[in-house]
Amino acid sequence: MVQLNGFATSVRVVARFSTCAGRAKLNCNRNPQNSKSFITRRDCCGCNTLGHGITMKTYKNLYKTLCSIENLESAFKKAKKRKSKKPYVLGFEKNLKQNLNKLKQELVSQKYYPRSLERFTIKDPKSRVIHASHFRDRIVHHALINIMGPIFEKMFIYDSHANQINKGTHKAVFRFDKFKRKASKNGQLVKNSYNANSITGYALKADIKHYFDTVDHEILINILRKKIKDEDIIRLTQQILNNFKTETQGKGMPLGNMTSQFFANVYLNELDYFVKHKLKAKYYIRYVDDFIILHPNKNLLELWKQEISNLLKDKLKLELHRDKTKITPLRNGILLLGYNIFFHHKLLRKSNLKKFELNLMRKIEMYKNGSITKEDISSSIEGWFGYIRWANTHKLKRIILSKINNAISTTP
Repeated sequence: MVQLNGFATSVRVVARFSTCAGRAKLNCNRNPQNSKSFITRRDCCGCNTLGHGITMKTYKNLYKTLCSIENLESAFKKAKKRKSKKPYVLGFEKNLKQNLNKLKQELVSQKYYPRSLERFTIKDPKSRVIHASHFRDRIVHHALINIMGPIFEKMFIYDSHANQINKGTHKAVFRFDKFKRKASKNGQLVKNSYNANSITGYALKADIKHYFDTVDHEILINILRKKIKDEDIIRLTQQILNNFKTETQGKGMPLGNMTSQFFANVYLNELDYFVKHKLKAKYYIRYVDDFIILHPNKNLLELWKQEISNLLKDKLKLELHRDKTKITPLRNGILLLGYNIFFHHKLLRKSNLKKFELNLMRKIEMYKNGSITKEDISSSIEGWFGYIRWANTHKLKRIILSKINNAISTTP
């Protein structure tokens, strides 16, 4: 982690909140014990207010740290992670000192310009258009996040689970398991229940329509300015945002960029604060642009759905996806992050299972043709087993292993 040389202003919390989740017990602080108020020493930078009665720290004089060789070296190591054998990484690393010094001089002299993005499509399982940055630009992205990350991430609520250390899909599913018990009053059954999963309670599951394509640059920059008082940092951020060319100028972020993942959380942190501290929803989880709220009262969820829609439209220029935003009884099972979750068990999403089975059959055919080894098959299913282990899949694992063993034993 790179040391920040910026100055922090004083903070006074003038509102009290009661929410359910660790860091979220105080909007801008990780320490749940500070749920009343606290004061720190004031300095020259002044204060800024982020609604809900919160006075925030602000930071300046950050750009020099961003441009430092130490920061760029750290950024290079992060950018090459899991790509160290790629030709473009090896080429950059061959003259590492020279390349980093050149990048530093471009940044310091403000002559750095990001290169055009490489566009390609992947299917996982639906088609997504990815825009990949040049490797040297990825180093700059990591250098920027090294500076901005520590400032903003401590503001994120506990139940924002995407693209953060010690978070992820499985942590989000664990939190959902906890929330479903609370929202259903520990599995209280509905009248005339037909099985043990027929519990009370509802879930508002929502998706933001074309989120990455519709993020408004001006709104995002204004959010960043509430904390960042260094115009060179803001200018570099605008350069990165403007490098993604869209039909609507000033809109959108490219899928596949490190900065897009980070800014996606910063942008929707406004939504998180609204849900936790304005609506006072206890059982709320967000993963990128998907979020879910659990509550025993369906009518209240309907009301919250409309208030959230208004907030997104008026403040963030976003809208809920009409077809993917629904209120569902918990007894019906909730599709969340690749699982169909009931009170007493979890199943795999059918589309994910079908995709894996097709991929496994392809791998087995390749093995029979001699184009891959037994170890290649084992390696390819390792990640899948890591995913399915969190569901009720004991019988499925046996079937998969049986198919693989039969294929291996019958291959000459």
